[in-house]
Amino acid sequence: MILIDGNKVAKEVKEEIALEAKKIADKRGRAPHLAAILVGHDGGSESYVNFKMKDCHEVGFESSLIRFEDDATEKELFDAIEKLNNDPQIDGFIVQLPLPRHFDEHKVLEAINPDKDVDGFHPVNVGKMMTGLPSFVSATPMGITILLKRYNIETSGKHCVVIGRSNIVGRPMSVLMSQKEMNSTVTVLHSGSKNIKEICQTADIIISAMGKPGFVTADMVKDGAVIIDVGTTRVPSDKTKSGFKLAGDVDFENVAQKCSYITPVPGGVGPMTRLALLLNTLEAAK
Repeated sequence: MILIDGNKVAKEVKEEIALEAKKIADKRGRAPHLAAILVGHDGGSESYVNFKMKDCHEVGFESSLIRFEDDATEKELFDAIEKLNNDPQIDGFIVQLPLPRHFDEHKVLEAINPDKDVDGFHPVNVGKMMTGLPSFVSATPMGITILLKRYNIETSGKHCVVIGRSNIVGRPMSVLMSQKEMNSTVTVLHSGSKNIKEICQTADIIISAMGKPGFVTADMVKDGAVIIDVGTTRVPSDKTKSGFKLAGDVDFENVAQKCSYITPVPGGVGPMTRLALLLNTLEAAK
């Protein structure tokens, strides 16, 4: 069994990004610039945005953080988006999700200029990705494809089971895996699926993005399968200072013994998700 080390791959790719960023800065007089809009004080969002800003610093990008309180109005947010859309100094930006309940997330995402939508959530980018046109691909699916390529994991002709159908991970993941580059035969499983265990037993690659700790058990996995665990659920733990730990969708201890490759949680897919944002910003700057 080989442990897929997302931190190691992210470090390697960051070094490559830093070289590219320097070339861009030398050529046009400024580095790629990523901006983020953060509304409210959601703990997960706060730490995620802080990591993104730190990543920018590490690769020599410029970064800006625009903050609003929970009670920000729709007009304030849309004005900020419009300003970033029209600012030639900003190459790409994100609006950190989830937003407070009084915002319509679909309307917010549609307000972003697709050419600056480095999260890859705008319908224009989703549509381009679906049809195989060049586009910004959402971060987690993009990060997973990079991991598979960097570990030289054979995907062509393989049966890939994607568990979960969210617009952020499951759906785009299934499309990317079925396209010519990855060339897999894809089955998407979700809460309405029957015979989940039996279908998983036929999979060469399982990508689980359910958000249910320990959902994928050893009896669902065939010998030699590749397991990509996207789950990151906070569960109580008396072994950590914070009182919780991150748990994946996969029963790691028992499943790992059967796999050829597996991602840990944390340290697998997570670092790649943040990396993909840098790659999209680099592309936007180009």
